[in-house]
Amino acid sequence: MTLLLFNKPYGVLSQFTDRGSPTTRATLSDHVDVPGVYPAGRLDRDSEGLLLLTDDGRLQARIADPRFKTAKTYLVQVEGEPDDAALARLRGGVTLADGPTQPAVVERIDDPALWPRDPPIRVRRNIPDRWLSLTIREGRNRQVRRMTAAVGHPTLRLVRWRIGEWTLDGLPPGEWRRG
Repeated sequence: MTLLLFNKPYGVLSQFTDRGSPTTRATLSDHVDVPGVYPAGRLDRDSEGLLLLTDDGRLQARIADPRFKTAKTYLVQVEGEPDDAALARLRGGVTLADGPTQPAVVERIDDPALWPRDPPIRVRRNIPDRWLSLTIREGRNRQVRRMTAAVGHPTLRLVRWRIGEWTLDGLPPGEWRRG
């Protein structure tokens, strides 16, 4: 069995080919040259961080399928300063267009020591931002972004830091290591 931990950079698709796009976009094949592995789950093109790749279908399903409730922790830079009420809403689950989310584990954190994002996020002098650590056990499309927006704090930067027992610690963007 092969398991790779990959730090997906901003702007890279969570797939090995880019079909249907008039322009060529960066894909996993620009960074990972190991044959026979596939992503276990996805990260949006504008999200960064941990992506697991494996050749084991059972492991892939266990990681990606919401039935298994694998915890995924994100470092989320949001616009504004979420108050206790906004955090309580996230902790209790918020209602999105596709239904209520399960409760999240969320806390304010100090600015993490991350690599610079290219391109950098838009900084507005008059609007503060805040970093959160947010853990969910679901995996809906753009779920974290939709959750923070639902409580009035749009996501500016999203980095998946942990999936289950695997973490991004010490892995630079665009690099991978065996898990």
